Amino acid sequence: MQTMICMICGHIYDPEKGDTGIAQGIAFESVPADWCCPVCGAEKNKFVPKK
Repeated sequence: MQTMICMICGHIYDPEKGDTGIAQGIAFESVPADWCCPVCGAEKNKFVPKK
């Protein structure tokens, strides 16, 4: 599963750890469309794959 990073603030979504309101083991593609960055509030589409 791909780790994603917020282009606005640099927050990392790690599917193995989960995130605010998201259980661990959930791929980013399966995160609800209305989820937003818990740090800066950016929309899900502001996340890109972490290299």
